[in-house]
Amino acid sequence: MKGLKTTSLLLSGLFLLGSCGNMNNTTKGGLLGAGGGAALGAIIGGIAGDGKGAAIGAAIGTAVGAGAGVIIGKKMDKAAEAARQVEGAQVEQITDANGLQAVKVTFESGILFNTSSSALSASAQSSLSQFANNVLKPNSTMDISIKGYTDNQGWKNSTAEQSAQKNITLSQQRAQSVSTYLLNCGVSSSQIKSVEGLGESNPVASNATKEGQAQNRRVEVYMYASQKMIQEAEAGR
Repeated sequence: MKGLKTTSLLLSGLFLLGSCGNMNNTTKGGLLGAGGGAALGAIIGGIAGDGKGAAIGAAIGTAVGAGAGVIIGKKMDKAAEAARQVEGAQVEQITDANGLQAVKVTFESGILFNTSSSALSASAQSSLSQFANNVLKPNSTMDISIKGYTDNQGWKNSTAEQSAQKNITLSQQRAQSVSTYLLNCGVSSSQIKSVEGLGESNPVASNATKEGQAQNRRVEVYMYASQKMIQEAEAGR
């Protein structure tokens, strides 16, 4: 019976997502909020986040009502539009573990770092300053998660296993560099919920080409509703 209920929730979540392709976050927020709650939200978030959705979304135990979903959706739409104005930022809108819309901002390695380095370039600092001041600080009730990645290229005089571990370390250092710089720009430490390096896992392009490798060397910042933001939305704010 438990398995049947889970399957039903999964199918319901997929139907909602599949039928909302042309809707903005305001509309989706109402639909997903209306069908929300921890179980459905965690399932949808898991699919959207390659199995890691539960680590992205906030307030897992909260059932989010339709009205709150609409309010949060509007805020996410506005934040996404502001993020699109940041030089070098690629913006996607995804679903978090509550079934609410979240904003994913990707900064490519070519913009952020030199090869094998975690030091931010001058242009990267400019982009992150814009991101901090124009997006994160005006949306201080949105939590963020920072994830770093690399391509799968090996390190000199290292085995494949050693190279993979070094790539994890490098991706962690890059994610931490982004986090530190955002904090130095005045972003609250309480807003940054996780900083994680995932190395060469979860490639977004083929590592068989230089172009694909460049896309895989990246830092992703997820913006999602905090517990406070959900509470304010439930109160109509």
